[in-house]
Amino acid sequence: MEDLHFSYESKEVLKGVSLRAEKNEIVSILGPNGVGKTTLLRCICNMHRPDSGTVRVCGSDLSAIPSKEMAKLVGYVPQKADVTRTTVFDSVLIGRRPHMGMAFSDRDLEIAWNVIESLGLGDKSLDFVDEISGGEFQKVQIARAIAQEPELLVLDEPSNNLDIANQHITMRMIEHVVREHGLCTVMTMHDINLAAYYSDKFVFVKDGMIAAFGGREVITPEIIREVYGIEADVIDHGGQTVVIPCREQPQYDDIVGAGVGGHRRK
Repeated sequence: MEDLHFSYESKEVLKGVSLRAEKNEIVSILGPNGVGKTTLLRCICNMHRPDSGTVRVCGSDLSAIPSKEMAKLVGYVPQKADVTRTTVFDSVLIGRRPHMGMAFSDRDLEIAWNVIESLGLGDKSLDFVDEISGGEFQKVQIARAIAQEPELLVLDEPSNNLDIANQHITMRMIEHVVREHGLCTVMTMHDINLAAYYSDKFVFVKDGMIAAFGGREVITPEIIREVYGIEADVIDHGGQTVVIPCREQPQYDDIVGAGVGGHRRK
């Protein structure tokens, strides 16, 4: 991305965003609600046309290539997707459409099945997606994007609707696919600690601009304060970066202290 600007009518949401992500790495976009994270992903996927600036994947300007060719380059998993009356297997197989000819090949079927099994959905393959759980449906969307065999995997909150065990199962699967196929992966995350566990680089977004970009060294108490407006400790725990919000937050004293009915608690 180079000098990306995007506005909703008169409101500028992205303000000159420039970013480079490489193959074989996971980049997490972090920041509070409403700062433009999802908008940034939609610009990457050419779902929003930026006011100015360019998005290139493997040297191709995404605004200048046909949608079928783009689908071979970019796999996108939205935070929310429409539920249709199709089976899990057929939903994942749809990811092969950019590569198919007149019909699905044996290789298409094999790729779809392998992805389904890798996500632990083998026993759900013939279930209809409108009858499975929200977490299982999220896995189906990720599986479909992986089945596309894209160069760039774009994920909007991939751990959404998943319990803690399935969050790590899904993130480990994403990490495995990235390493095995040398993919470039860009995703938005709300959970900083989950992002820190599985990501190589981090983009902190504030007011539509990049506040910090880099490896784990950019996750600091200062950047947490600047982006989220809270105090937090950042520690190393067994080689992993962990963010621990401080129990006392001065800016919330008036809200918490007021208690019920606006009377300050003692």
